[in-house]
Amino acid sequence: MKRRWNIQQTDEPAIELLRKSLNIHPVVCRILVQRGIKTYEEAKKFFRPDLDHLHDPWLMKDMDKAVSRILTAKVNFEKILVFGDYDVDGTTAVACLYQFLKKIHTSIDFYIPHRYREGYGISKAGIDFAKENGFTLIISLDCGIKSLDLITYAKNQGIDFIVCDHHLPDTVLPPAVAILNPKQKDCNYPYKELCGCGVGFKLITALAEKLELPKKEIFQYLDLVATAIAADIVPMTGENRVLAYFGLKKANENPNNGIKALSYLSGVTKALHINNLVFMIAPRVNAAGRMDDARKAVQMFVSEDYAEALHYAELLHHDNTDRKEADSSITEEALDLIQSKKEWIDRKSTVVFQPHWHKGVVGIVASRLIEHHYRPTVVLTQSGDFAAGSARSVPGFNLYEAIHACKEYLLGYGGHFAAAGMTLEIENIEAFRNKFEEVVASSIADDLLIPEIVIDSEILFTDIKWPFYNILCQMEPFGPDNLRPIFITKNVSDTGYSRIVKEEHVRFSLRQGQFTFTGIGFGMAEKFQMLHTDSNREKKPIDIVYKIDENEWNGEKTLQLRVLDLRISEP
Repeated sequence: MKRRWNIQQTDEPAIELLRKSLNIHPVVCRILVQRGIKTYEEAKKFFRPDLDHLHDPWLMKDMDKAVSRILTAKVNFEKILVFGDYDVDGTTAVACLYQFLKKIHTSIDFYIPHRYREGYGISKAGIDFAKENGFTLIISLDCGIKSLDLITYAKNQGIDFIVCDHHLPDTVLPPAVAILNPKQKDCNYPYKELCGCGVGFKLITALAEKLELPKKEIFQYLDLVATAIAADIVPMTGENRVLAYFGLKKANENPNNGIKALSYLSGVTKALHINNLVFMIAPRVNAAGRMDDARKAVQMFVSEDYAEALHYAELLHHDNTDRKEADSSITEEALDLIQSKKEWIDRKSTVVFQPHWHKGVVGIVASRLIEHHYRPTVVLTQSGDFAAGSARSVPGFNLYEAIHACKEYLLGYGGHFAAAGMTLEIENIEAFRNKFEEVVASSIADDLLIPEIVIDSEILFTDIKWPFYNILCQMEPFGPDNLRPIFITKNVSDTGYSRIVKEEHVRFSLRQGQFTFTGIGFGMAEKFQMLHTDSNREKKPIDIVYKIDENEWNGEKTLQLRVLDLRISEP
């Protein structure tokens, strides 16, 4: 697939000022400036995260009300129900707050709604469960900010709500006794990008301060918070980066039993990094809600006994195996369906439907299809008497607005810029498909239909040395707004030892001047011929885009390139 290369432009005087104050490689200074770090003090805070950098939880609007209501419930022996969403952010948030409250209050339980029977967020079934079992306070995590009607219903049942959420609020807020959400317009909390578990963590912090508990009672949950930050793809900046940094430290030194069990089942033998949380831990936790019941994910995280945690982890591991099989087979079916429809070839959107596809993986399948057909994509399946599904966008295109423009054919929909969900009458699928294509085709810029690689800086092979790489590693943890740096090096040549491996990947051996590096390009076999571009197999210089990796073989560590793309160099 063709890709756009976008080499970042940077304020050169700002780079030079930072280089003089830090005395480190100018390319590192360039990357820092691109990420908004322009002074010595900002760089110091970035490279040396400190838990003292966390903001005062009492700055969050309604924190005093939330803490007061919980302590009143404690004094009056009220029953508290901790309610959370069925994804990683929700289940980790519930696990953190439930464990903390259990230490200071006896009448407590948790509730995770069933994805298919109850749907996303606050559910009437959950409120009815609370009423039937005598709960008078519900604390919602990672949901609730838009549940105006349901929280009103709970209030009429004599049940108070504390909402801990991070999603964008509507103009009219639900009648909760306290709403903790830094995205509220009148909330003065300095950092706006916390995940749901992060908001719950701030509530724990405030409660612990009020009760004069030691800080270890707060920081023992940091590995779960880091897992939520990694999985929810929130910016890896400011407070999130501090929480993730120390959460990874906790996960490697003294992990939660659930994380320890999932790491074992995932085959992790080295130190955990953010990538491990994103690609190994998070999918197994999410699979519980996708394929079955997410309650067991919380049960795993709150298990005080490792053997018990391992039991629940094995259930999640099994769910994830089923999820991968469903994901793979549905993706294959969907690709075959797309290829069989010649009339879809020139479309700028994709809408596919099969009644038997598993509802729990249609969002993942939409993302997979974009890897093959880079366009806004909707994947639908049958749910009861209706069609239901998920949509995913390409970067830069507002998917929610496009779905909203098709509302005449929808029974319900919701989402944000990059992802959405919807339900519709089965007989309206074709009309929706045509309308969605009309909206996308009339509004999407042509360049958004070509994947973009954002390149941080051009460097030479002479720059790639261990001290340079070690400084890059100190930029971890990586994530949105602080991604692992991507470099371009121009006019490099094949040494003659590059080869195709396992039919689809390329093992590179490349030279620039006197410096030679090996590298791996996953799924790049189709571009192998660029290394030899004429009938005489003359080696033409190429430009490569890549990340720098560490490779270990027989106990020896070397630096290698993870090649993302290549082109023939311009004369």
